[in-house]
Amino acid sequence: MALSRSARLGSLATAAASFLVIAASAAPTTGAPGIGDTYFPRLGNGGFDARHYDLDIAYAPDTGRLDGRTTLTARATQQLSSFDLDLQQLEITKVEVDGRRARFTRDGDEVTVTPRHGLRAGRDFSVTVTYGGVPQPLGGPIVFGSEYGWMKTGDGVFVACEPNAASTWFPSSDHPSDKATYDIRIKAPRGLTAVSNGRLVSMHDEGGSTYTHWRERRPMATYLATATIGKFDVRTGRTPGGTPIYVAVDPVLKNSNSVDVYAVTAAATDYWSQVFGPYPFEETGAIVDDMPEAGFSLEVQSKPAYSAVRSESTIVHELAHQWFGDSVSVARWKDIWLNEGFATYAQWLWAEHRGTRSAHDSFLAGYTSRPADSAFWQIEVADPQRDTMFASAVYQRGAMTLQALRERIGDTAFFKLLPAWTKLHRYGYADTADFIRLAERVSGRQLDDLFGTWLFTTGKPAL
Repeated sequence: MALSRSARLGSLATAAASFLVIAASAAPTTGAPGIGDTYFPRLGNGGFDARHYDLDIAYAPDTGRLDGRTTLTARATQQLSSFDLDLQQLEITKVEVDGRRARFTRDGDEVTVTPRHGLRAGRDFSVTVTYGGVPQPLGGPIVFGSEYGWMKTGDGVFVACEPNAASTWFPSSDHPSDKATYDIRIKAPRGLTAVSNGRLVSMHDEGGSTYTHWRERRPMATYLATATIGKFDVRTGRTPGGTPIYVAVDPVLKNSNSVDVYAVTAAATDYWSQVFGPYPFEETGAIVDDMPEAGFSLEVQSKPAYSAVRSESTIVHELAHQWFGDSVSVARWKDIWLNEGFATYAQWLWAEHRGTRSAHDSFLAGYTSRPADSAFWQIEVADPQRDTMFASAVYQRGAMTLQALRERIGDTAFFKLLPAWTKLHRYGYADTADFIRLAERVSGRQLDDLFGTWLFTTGKPAL
C-alpha cells in the first residue's frame, strides 16, 4: 500500500519528533549525590555502579597523615555529564577519569567530578583520586556514643567504619547497596603490620617501610573495608573445615583475656557454615587491637575487628555477620535489624549449640526482664531512626522476632529459611520485605501479623 504525499509528510514529521525525543532523553545528565537513603540522604551516589576499588595508601603514625591514591572502576547506569564521590575531610590534589585530568568541585562531603566527555550508559570507566591529610574519626550518638572510623592508636590506627566513615579515608560510593571488590595496598613504617580484607597477596620491606597488599575478591560494602595498622602477633592456618584463617592480636592484649580468639573463630566459622550455608569469603579471622576508646567491635569482612569488646559471645556475633550484613547487606540503613537481629539471634543459637541455654529461654529472659513501660519497647525495629539505629531493641527485639518466627513455623522450615536467605541474596543486598516474602514462601504460612507485631509496631507484644 502506498501513502499519499500528505501522509508521507506527516510520517516524516512524526519520525523527526520521535528522534528529537530520543536524542533529548539520551542527553548526559548529572548523577545524583546520594542513593536516597532516608538516614543518610547523601551517602552513595547515583548514575554509576561501583565495580572495583584499587586503594594505595601510605600512613605515618607519628604525624597521623594519610596519603592516598584511589582508583574506582565503575559502570555508568545513565548518560553521565558528571558524577559524585563521597570523601570527608581530606584534601584532593588531582582527579582523573580514564587517565585524563578531570574537573572537580566540592560541597561538604560531596565531590562532583566532570570528565572531559560525557560517559555513555553501560560503559565502564575509571576515576582516580589523589588525596591526603589527617583523617579524623566521626562521633555523635549513632554508634553507642563512641567515636568510629579512622581511630589513631598508640602504635598505628584502628579502622572500623560502620555506618558512614569509610569516606573519611578513601573516596567512594559510601553505601552498602553499592558493593565492589578491592585491592588494598598499604605503606606503613617498618615493623608494623597492616591488616585488611580478603587474602594477603604480598608483603615486603623496602627502606624504612613495609608494603602490604591485600585482595578481597568478593563484593564488599565500603563500611566493611579496613586498613588497621599496628604491632600484631599473627597466627595463620585453617579451620577444621578447611577455611583459611588469619588472626592478628596486639601483643599488649595477648594475656589480658581468657578467650582463645583463634579457636573460637575457627569453631564458629565452621558451625555457622552448617547452619547458615557455606562460608561466603576466602578467609576468616580476627583483628584484636588495643583500642579501649572504641566501645564496640565490627564485622569487618573476612576479619572482624575487636577493640575493648572481646568475648566468645561477641566473636560468634561478629562471625554471624559474615553472612548477615557482609554477604547479604542492607538495602537501606533502616533495615539494620537484618544485620543485628540475626547476629544477636546467632548468639542465642550458639548457647543452644553449647548446651548452656535454649534460644527459647534467651527469648524469655529478654522479654520478661523489660517491663511494658520500658523505653526498649518504644523503638520500631523495622525503622529505628538514624540516631537510634543501633539501639538495643534492634538487636534484642530483632532476635525475639526470629525466635517468634521459629516457634510459629517450626524448626524444619526455620532452619531451611536461614540458608535459603543467604543463598538468595549472596554478595548482594535486601530489605525487610524481601525477608518476609521468603519466610512466607518457605513456610507456606501468611505471616503479616507476626512481623507487624514484632517489627512494625511499638509497645510490648503480648505472648
